[in-house]
Amino acid sequence: MSAVPILPEAHRSAVETLWDYHRLDHPLRPVDVGIGLGSHDLGVAVHTAELFHRGVFPRIVFTGANAPTTLARFPRGEAVHYREHAIASGVPSEVILTETEATNTGQNIALTRELLAARGIEVRSASLISRPYQQRRAYATAKKLWPGLDIICASSPLPLDEYIHGIGDVTRVINMLVGDTQRIIEYPKRGYAVPQHMPAHVQAAFRHLVAAGYTDRLL
Repeated sequence: MSAVPILPEAHRSAVETLWDYHRLDHPLRPVDVGIGLGSHDLGVAVHTAELFHRGVFPRIVFTGANAPTTLARFPRGEAVHYREHAIASGVPSEVILTETEATNTGQNIALTRELLAARGIEVRSASLISRPYQQRRAYATAKKLWPGLDIICASSPLPLDEYIHGIGDVTRVINMLVGDTQRIIEYPKRGYAVPQHMPAHVQAAFRHLVAAGYTDRLL
């Protein structure tokens, strides 16, 4: 029996700080489209389907090709597997579009915008559904690449420990949190995203985890 992944207590405060910083969890309201951002986390597709059934949006775009970390799990591509899960969850196939080329968040946004425009679908508002710790970066990226779009961000509403348990790899989750925090700092300098305020205690939590060796996802 596999051991339950446990968040190290020495780093709990820092990890929780980054987790809370990245989760925007905007209040739900009706929008034109739900955009499910591809990743290793099937929870994105699960929550997108849930929001569709709750009437938050009438149309879905799943976007994502593969990364090295998703090829084995989603061999036909992230967006394709997400679509299959949503259909199995009762979402009508005709309301789902798939964008199957994107390999990063910027491409997720840009190629989704192009896909909708090519179909003649006018979009003024969208819900970005992502991994919990990807929300702030997805928001900052979309604000840069799709100015004027009214955006709300959402993720599976799991507490941190439950999310780690579902992923099954605490080190991976911490590394991803650290990597996304660095990208909030660096990507605006590179023109990939709009700047986001980062309070001093969040910066301190980031430095703590980098010093502790969680550096696999750093640029």
